[in-house]
Amino acid sequence: MNTAEILKKVRQIEIKTGRLVSETFSGQYQSVFKGRGIEFSEVREYVPGDDVRSIDWNVTARAGKPFIKRFIEERELTLMILCDVSASQSFGSTAMPKSEAAAELAAMFAFSALKNSDKSGLLLFSDRTELYIPPRKGKNHSLRIIRELLAYKPKSTGTDIAMALKMANSVMKRRGIIILISDFNSPDYAREARLTARRHDLIPVVITDRFERALPEARALLVTEQLEGGESFTADLSSPAYRAAYGAAAADRRAAMEAVLRSAGSDWIDIDPALPVHGPVVKFFRQRKKFKLI
Repeated sequence: MNTAEILKKVRQIEIKTGRLVSETFSGQYQSVFKGRGIEFSEVREYVPGDDVRSIDWNVTARAGKPFIKRFIEERELTLMILCDVSASQSFGSTAMPKSEAAAELAAMFAFSALKNSDKSGLLLFSDRTELYIPPRKGKNHSLRIIRELLAYKPKSTGTDIAMALKMANSVMKRRGIIILISDFNSPDYAREARLTARRHDLIPVVITDRFERALPEARALLVTEQLEGGESFTADLSSPAYRAAYGAAAADRRAAMEAVLRSAGSDWIDIDPALPVHGPVVKFFRQRKKFKLI
């Protein structure tokens, strides 16, 4: 896209997501996240009924009796959007590639943070840190996030989620919210996902094109090239055995990803770029709100 097309697309996303945030998503964001940010205040002696998970074991060992940590609620949260801009994100079997779906999702979160007076930041990554925008407030800042998502030209093609999470942890000194948007086709990131989920509220957003899950039946040969590896291969869409093997491999990759996210204790949002992206997000936060109230 040229500059005029990018600005036009930014405006379209601003209008579309701004309306969704005002009408639906902002309330879900606020009900789930407000009050989740905490700051250490002091330690005091344990009394029966206190949450044992709050015990400060170092102080307890020194004092010879149990003490707990006390926290105060922060009024302001920091939301960091980590967005995969590797070559595979440009794929799309429908009108919307994964990268454009990611831009809409990021806009929803950024405008929700803006509406709730929270800071938002952006980290674009491939197998390296491509671009880092520190968290700030303001409409112009949110619009810059969308513009960079649409206009940025990555310098590398691979994906390294572990590296991106390390970077996020290094710049976020206090507990915040990390929205990780990717197709999760990345080397091992299990350890970093667990560490990040302990420090922050980690919300993975998995964008998967339907052709990445299963191939359609057709009397055709499909010649493709792997966007991140460069290898080309021919897919026989008329062969039930080929389609079954392709689907089984995709299911195995999916199962491995789910196992990693479960081990980190993170629920995730599934996005199909062929469908409206806001629906799964709203559903996810409604479910989290119910869980929070239980």
